[in-house]
Amino acid sequence: MRKHVIAGNWKMNKNLAQAVALADGMKEGLNALPDIDIIICPPLTALAAVRNAMQGTTIAVGAQNMHWETEGAYTGEVSPQMLTSMCSHVIVGHSERRGHFGETDEMVNRKLVAAVLHGLTPIVCIGETDAENRAGQTLEVLDRQTTRALAGLSAQQAATAILAYEPVWAIGTGRTPAPEEANATIGLVRKVVRREHGASAAEAIRILYGGSINPNVWPEFSVQPEVDGGLVGGASLSAADFVALAAQTRAAFLAKSGQ
Repeated sequence: MRKHVIAGNWKMNKNLAQAVALADGMKEGLNALPDIDIIICPPLTALAAVRNAMQGTTIAVGAQNMHWETEGAYTGEVSPQMLTSMCSHVIVGHSERRGHFGETDEMVNRKLVAAVLHGLTPIVCIGETDAENRAGQTLEVLDRQTTRALAGLSAQQAATAILAYEPVWAIGTGRTPAPEEANATIGLVRKVVRREHGASAAEAIRILYGGSINPNVWPEFSVQPEVDGGLVGGASLSAADFVALAAQTRAAFLAKSGQ
């Protein structure tokens, strides 16, 4: 049974004091939830402080982005080497990075490979736009993004990555696909991993759902057999909501594993 994951992407929110306060506000509730992986991804300016706030807990900390080079003349960027002392995970390929900053599939792949080589666990975002969804191109887009993102990795390396299916049209809009539809789509992504990296990698890799997740809708998504957890945006900025989502994720995992 794949261990479930709940990850919170705080995006460009919270100054240093606010980030530490939010971390402190959810720490006790999250630490009381064993059996699943819990990751919070604050802004870079608060990464070290939130890591310190979470010391002594089971909660992991992740970055929201990084460059693929180890060092160099890349003003304003942060390298994987810089992140390894502050966090264990990193989000790559989020649709906002692709859409607002022009990140390509090739750039996502370079970041993912660099993360793996430096011992960071990548949370790789994939997802179709509203136009692509309406044109019936969802599978084509996800096949391309998944294949190119994981290119160059061994089966073992691919298996340790985390994929996050976030339909772009659902992020921050309050719109979501039907839980069964999201489950079927994630199942198709798993088939792509099987084709490219083999059955063992496909069975081991964890694929999350993201896009307007909140405690009211999450129970129906989290129990889907192909859904291995969630990547949360806005709701992760509320300590109470994120703890509730983590508890729901744990309950779904225990139910699926017969515990």
